[in-house]
Amino acid sequence: MKLSNIFATAVLVSSKTLVTDALPFRTRGSNQEENNESIDAATPSANEGASNILTGNVDDSSKDDKISAASADASILIEGDVLNVVPSASNSRRSIDLERYVADPSEQHSLALRDSIRHQISNMTNFLVATRRKLHQTPELMYQERETSNIVQAILTQLDVSYTTGWAVNTHVDTIPGPGGYGVVAKIGTGGYPCILLRADMDALPITERTLGVDSFKSQNDNRMHACGHDGHTTMLLGAAAVLKSMEESINGTVILAFQPAEEGGAGAKRMREEGVLEQHPKPQHAFGMHLWPTLPSGTIASRPGPLLAACERFEILVAGVGGHAAMPHLTVGSIVTASSIIMNLQTIVSRTLNPLEAGVCSITKFEAGDAFNIIPASALLRGTIRALSTETLLMLRNRVEHIVESTAAVHGCNVTITYSQDYYPPTVNDTELYESFSKKVGALIAHDGITREVEPTMGAEDFSFMAESIPSTFFLLGQGSATDPPSNFGLHHPHFAIDESVLPRGAELHVNLALRALQKLRQEGEGVPVVQ
Repeated sequence: MKLSNIFATAVLVSSKTLVTDALPFRTRGSNQEENNESIDAATPSANEGASNILTGNVDDSSKDDKISAASADASILIEGDVLNVVPSASNSRRSIDLERYVADPSEQHSLALRDSIRHQISNMTNFLVATRRKLHQTPELMYQERETSNIVQAILTQLDVSYTTGWAVNTHVDTIPGPGGYGVVAKIGTGGYPCILLRADMDALPITERTLGVDSFKSQNDNRMHACGHDGHTTMLLGAAAVLKSMEESINGTVILAFQPAEEGGAGAKRMREEGVLEQHPKPQHAFGMHLWPTLPSGTIASRPGPLLAACERFEILVAGVGGHAAMPHLTVGSIVTASSIIMNLQTIVSRTLNPLEAGVCSITKFEAGDAFNIIPASALLRGTIRALSTETLLMLRNRVEHIVESTAAVHGCNVTITYSQDYYPPTVNDTELYESFSKKVGALIAHDGITREVEPTMGAEDFSFMAESIPSTFFLLGQGSATDPPSNFGLHHPHFAIDESVLPRGAELHVNLALRALQKLRQEGEGVPVVQ
């Protein structure tokens, strides 16, 4: 099976925004139209029929037939990996094990459901690996994830999963390149309550890949790399989509699958929240996400109640002095000396501002000044980040940064300008009640060692936090650090970062179990239909 052939139809199927009438929900029309036009311009069509559909050169009576025929051809190419799990449209999409669990959620039926899901996903290993490697070859930066979105849409179409596109439009095009709008939101189930949301991020990083042993699927885009595992995250959610679709007629509720762009500093989750992903009918009552984690053994699952990941703000400091000859410093106002003093003074923020029992970070990560050895530059540029485990502490640290920077610049006679990001990230906070009563039990059910490991918070940041701010949520860390060929314990954002592909089935399994068991939990708690205030 050659995966490259599958994605030859990506252009075609991406034009079919709503795949079925079973779950009606809105199409994000104008942006989708723009995206399809740009896709058509940039990518050759799979065949003449595809070209005609995209350019509108077929009459309405034949359009649906042509799409269906092309989708069927694509399905044949991957039936050994995906469609052996998902019955054809003519067969019943039921799960006897799920129906037994819903009727009687005993330990016996709970384990039978888990084992049934695990068996289905074990038959999808080739698909998961091939999909992840295809995504890994074509990494795209935030708000530029066009091909990634096409791949997701192609697979969802082949699975007969309805979806909308056009999510996460870039509202800061003046500072962040790319139009955005490449997010995909799919629904599986009845289209009614109860309802939960599963989320995966899709964007890559501006890093040149140096991972060894991956030449056959190494990044083909210069200075672009999936160095944070988002190719794996997207793949695991697509695997979950295949299993959930295969049992759709037995699902009493709705599972929303959010394929989210622009996590790496672009606040794509915030854009989707602003666009109504948490307000569409049915409104999700819980949200779940996960991140591959190279410092944990492969197959382990970790999380914690309360703050798991930090709030984050980025800043840029421009120090303006008076330049001149390096031999005559008395005639200048030195921007480098001033910037150096700022860096040293900022190091006192955490040690002298925060309670010793609180966590905080203030790091300067870039210092840029000067072009020649004999010129004192007129300006210097600093960039950095501050982190905390609460929004209140983050904003307090930001105020201290401003005070120290402005005071230090004044002492040296320089002017200073501070610029912050348009969207600081709040901390990722797991709902304590949801975690203790539900999430950690599901994690333990799926983890290879039978426990959900409770870890200390990390000062990394995640824009899943915007969803967790709005509805009770849990974010998990999926261990993947045990592989040796290539080594999978390099840190996130490292040019040698590699995924242990053996954990992809476990991530898909965790997604499916969270979805089905959360729907059951909501029904048992009498929260199948939320009360309208």
